[in-house]
Amino acid sequence: MTRSHGRIRVVAESQREPLIPNGVLGMLIFVMTEIMLFAGLISAFTIVRSAAPIWPPPNQPRLPVEETALNTAALLLSGILLFVARRRIGRDPSGARLPLLASMALGAFFVAFQGVEWVALISEGLTLTSSTLGSFFYLIVGMHALHAVAALCVLGYAWLRIQRGWLAHRHLATAEVLWYFVVGIWPVLYFVVYR
Repeated sequence: MTRSHGRIRVVAESQREPLIPNGVLGMLIFVMTEIMLFAGLISAFTIVRSAAPIWPPPNQPRLPVEETALNTAALLLSGILLFVARRRIGRDPSGARLPLLASMALGAFFVAFQGVEWVALISEGLTLTSSTLGSFFYLIVGMHALHAVAALCVLGYAWLRIQRGWLAHRHLATAEVLWYFVVGIWPVLYFVVYR
């Protein structure tokens, strides 16, 4: 409110777009808490590994470093394809369908490949109770897989909205934050857990 020559003049507030859409801000807050969760898990794993006289524990299978490197490349490529989808949605929303679908397919491949890896490691004797390596491996990688599945569901919802023709930029941006977290945290986990 301002005064003008003895009279009160009411100034209407303008409707502005928020700097960060609410969904994106909420997802960023969620991701920050998840970063702290993974930081705690990585710290605990590093402390246990450095205190162990022999690492990895004897009589435990070795983690498939090379195969998982291929899987890591698939996940990183899915992040790039999501970036391409984001760039295309502004010009032509239908042009974002294929890169988003390919990103989800690579993400699903990543999760499925992790499942195949788990089955092979369990059959070789690496279980939750076989050693501290097994406990931490399944906890950390399993937590990441849970986040990947949740992010794939969010991306799937975004893809359905594109199919129907009503996906706003902010909705895809919200899904992107979660997927980029999944993609971005994995190389750290891979480097720490698989080496």
